[in-house]
Amino acid sequence: MLCCNEFSQRPVQVVATRFVQPLADVAGVAVVLIPAVSDACDALALVDRLDGLLLTGSRSNVAATRYGAARDDNGPVDEQRDEVALRLAAHMIEGARPVFGICRGLQELNVLFGGTLTDGLDSVHHCGLADGTHYERHFDHRHDLTLTPGGMLQAQAGVAAETVNSVHHQGIDRLGHGLTIEATAAEDGLIEAFSAQPCGADVLAVQWHPEWDIGTSAASRAFFDRIGTALATNVRTVS
Repeated sequence: MLCCNEFSQRPVQVVATRFVQPLADVAGVAVVLIPAVSDACDALALVDRLDGLLLTGSRSNVAATRYGAARDDNGPVDEQRDEVALRLAAHMIEGARPVFGICRGLQELNVLFGGTLTDGLDSVHHCGLADGTHYERHFDHRHDLTLTPGGMLQAQAGVAAETVNSVHHQGIDRLGHGLTIEATAAEDGLIEAFSAQPCGADVLAVQWHPEWDIGTSAASRAFFDRIGTALATNVRTVS
């Protein structure tokens, strides 16, 4: 699992506990935290030691330069997180290791596959983090989504539609090459999940925060179930 840089007082590596717990409790995997420090992360060496990778959500946005946009006013960015996430995910996928993404993680993977992002989201349907808002209130904003019939996520969840939280500034503009849509927002059609198997292992990412409502959402539970299944079939012995 990839960390983020927190610059509120002094540089530290952080990851929310809510991302860690369902990996242990539902997916049944041992969690290793990877620092988002570009010159301290040997991506190639990590591929031989990790069975899979989860790119978590974050308060920062993917830098516009990563997907060819001219603007640089898309909110707080974390260039080190961008660099490590894109480089490590690329090597993991090339090494036939499963890679998963949540919120920012979905956006990073879309960019990795040649897609673009938009900051012009309809605030009625999608909601960014509001400064000063109580922690739990961040996840109150919700919307309906439709799961793609016969898709990986729909088959795992066993439902055709779901109501999920919506806590993000950025979203998918152009879908990356080779990615298959797994879910879309019912109100405006924004892509909410995608999948791929470019080198034989799962790539699966969702825009909402499944770790937050894993106890009430079949699609959120299915996301972590899929992580457990994918990693169980990719376990290797490290000499």
